[in-house]
Amino acid sequence: MKKLKAVIVGCGNIAETYANQAKEYPALEIVGFFDLDASRAGDFAAKHGGSAYESLDEALNDARVDLVVNLTIHHAHASVSGLALGAGKHVYSEKPLATSSQDARRLLAAADAAGVRLASAPSTFLGEAAQTVNRGLRGGSAGTPRVAYAEINHGRIETWHPNPVPFYKVGPVWDVAVYPLSIWAAFCGPMRSVSAVGRILLPSRQSKDGEAFEVAAYDYVTALISFENGMLGRLTTNFYVSPSKQGYSMEFHGDSGSFFLGSSFLFDAPVEFAAYGKALESLPLARDGFHGVEFGRGLDDFSRAIVEGRPHRCDAAMGAHLVEVIEAIHRSADSAETVEVKSDFPRPAPMDWA
Repeated sequence: MKKLKAVIVGCGNIAETYANQAKEYPALEIVGFFDLDASRAGDFAAKHGGSAYESLDEALNDARVDLVVNLTIHHAHASVSGLALGAGKHVYSEKPLATSSQDARRLLAAADAAGVRLASAPSTFLGEAAQTVNRGLRGGSAGTPRVAYAEINHGRIETWHPNPVPFYKVGPVWDVAVYPLSIWAAFCGPMRSVSAVGRILLPSRQSKDGEAFEVAAYDYVTALISFENGMLGRLTTNFYVSPSKQGYSMEFHGDSGSFFLGSSFLFDAPVEFAAYGKALESLPLARDGFHGVEFGRGLDDFSRAIVEGRPHRCDAAMGAHLVEVIEAIHRSADSAETVEVKSDFPRPAPMDWA
């Protein structure tokens, strides 16, 4: 299979996982790294091979490079992706695609104008456990799904993350609730209105190295979301609670039965089903699940799709829809009013093995 040449921009906490996983992808080769901290890019190049670029312009002007993997911090996603698209490069962005709907729409237009492809994480809806639920929902064993629950109890990330401050500037909806939201979008379709409540539960935090900082965005949010298909979804997310029996779980309840997904993150999470009025029973996964999270699975699908000439599953239009939903959640929490969502997207195809 032809290999696309890719550069990773942003050599932070998640870049090591991407660099390692990408070595197994048949349509992708990482040929370089760039980071504002030149030493980090140099360390990555020494460990994984390839070039350490001195500037973003140098990386984007490298004629070898077909694809940019944008792993920068949340607020830099739109600007870096925009520059890469303008340079004629395909772009795969970590989530979120952007931090405003306006910027997300500009990126979609820029990709169209440049004749290149744009994709956005998260890709965890492509995991074996999630796809097992997707197969069950498509098969109709739960009947018409009318209610769904999603929990993201992500704890106090300053206790383990080396750089927690940027996460508290955007809050848990942008950072982690996007995982179940992407599963809902991929499996259940567009969301059309949001009513939400947000709070800052613990405003003063301290990083691992003892630096005190203040929380800038809600660290707790609950949202009630109405879908175009009539389903209601209740989402609860926070950077406060850990541990929790709800954890990162999701539930889908229909007229005929219910599906339980043990985690919106883990590809090998437990999946259970119960016909209405019956007890939950374990389901075998669609295939053996990847242990943990294959963060690069969407990147693998993206590069294969470009080479094979088919649609990629982590389409940026769905990423832009999620940006609008997240914006709506925050606007609703700020105003105590219901906020409408208008964007649409092509539903991603299930994985071939699901």
